[in-house]
Amino acid sequence: MGNTAQNTEVLALRRSPAHHLWTDFTVGSVAGERGVTLREVPFQRMVGIRVDPTSEVGTRIGELTGGLPLNSGDVTTGESGAAVLWLAPDEFLVVAPDDGEPGPSALVTSLLEALGDGAGQVIDLSSNRTTFELSGPSARAVLEKSCAADLHPRTIAAGTAITTEINKIPTVLFKSADETFQLFPRSSFADYLGRWLLDGMVEFAAEGTSWP
Repeated sequence: MGNTAQNTEVLALRRSPAHHLWTDFTVGSVAGERGVTLREVPFQRMVGIRVDPTSEVGTRIGELTGGLPLNSGDVTTGESGAAVLWLAPDEFLVVAPDDGEPGPSALVTSLLEALGDGAGQVIDLSSNRTTFELSGPSARAVLEKSCAADLHPRTIAAGTAITTEINKIPTVLFKSADETFQLFPRSSFADYLGRWLLDGMVEFAAEGTSWP
């Protein structure tokens, strides 16, 4: 009983890297035909994996994640809702919803068990990055002001993830839907990038209607 109360207290004290900007995100979001919204998705579980996806160990890990992507830009998803993003031929980022538990997640534990004593690494990176979600008809236009990558749909379709820079900030970018982009900056850049995106949204606020 004591542990449950302690865990509840720990979770209540959690503050995401961009928590102080949530009100600004709401006020700065815009509705309408050229609308764009920005929010932080806090406390997602993120796990870094280094393994040869074609090896026996890679197969075991893939069975837990819905498979490991084999090509640049590919993303796979499993029944648990976790997405596996390709970062390099032997490097992947697993992103899963917050499980509401402090400390190491069941996901990390199961992946470590699958790794066993095989060649590779499984590292909990949940505190290393946060998640920004930019969505709406003008989401791409906001990103294109400072993103180093070509974000045209012919180049990056929904379901594609890349590593890029936004105003020189290294960022993993996942186009999760036609008008939705998830950005995974390092936590130390959350304030800077959050404010930069808000600034890029200002011109659309002048044309549309801000969310209440």
